Amino acid sequence: MPLKLPLLTGDTVLREFDTLVQSALMREMRSAGIEFHLNTLTASLAQDAGGIHLTSADGSRLGGFDAVIWALGRQPSTADLQLERAGLRTDAQGFLRTDAYQQTTVASIYAIGDVTGRSALTPVAIAAGRRLADRLFNGQIDRHLDYSGIPTVVFSHPPVGTVGLTEAQARADHAHVEIKTTAFVPMYYALTERRQRCEMKLVLAGAEQRVVGCHIVGDGADEMLQGFAVAMRMGATLKDFQNTVAIHPTNAEELVTMR
Repeated sequence: MPLKLPLLTGDTVLREFDTLVQSALMREMRSAGIEFHLNTLTASLAQDAGGIHLTSADGSRLGGFDAVIWALGRQPSTADLQLERAGLRTDAQGFLRTDAYQQTTVASIYAIGDVTGRSALTPVAIAAGRRLADRLFNGQIDRHLDYSGIPTVVFSHPPVGTVGLTEAQARADHAHVEIKTTAFVPMYYALTERRQRCEMKLVLAGAEQRVVGCHIVGDGADEMLQGFAVAMRMGATLKDFQNTVAIHPTNAEELVTMR
């Protein structure tokens, strides 16, 4: 059986996400039987007849695992490309520096995707490439990708869907911020022993209550987020959400019935 004891170097999962996402996901994963070891640094791994054993920096030992998966982030593979010979510059981590139009430090060279260090997602790279092609070859001189408000999904159990600003980011950027939240057990689990919860948060900014952040933890978060991301891109307000008739019974209806 794969490792079911996540070791975290900090005190929570998904540290860059909204705090609701962090707390709700950890609660549901613990409820499913996953045990977290927080603030743990790995010192060594060893394997014997009893399986794989891990020793942490504080000397504690965990063992008997069939497999260990390292999920420590990604680094660009640019060190051996001799980019400096082409006049290209990278930052301290090795990412290629580009402007808003994917332009590198060399006029004839552009860069898209993970190597730029911005939103390392496949659809983001595709979108950036298509916009660059439109600008270079289709006469759309101002065409470029806006990296703000990119919807993101974590395919965890339960899944996470998030788009826009976290509550902390909104409070740093806007003078007036309101928060709307909901937490419930979906009807799917009404008769089951394990009553998995769903949690949602809307982050609102300004007197018009424009929706600048939407965060969902629960079944269907991955599918429902796309439509709400479109609405937010178009500047939807809480009133726009509330004026939309709810589809009952669904988890998504909670986002248009918040008061």
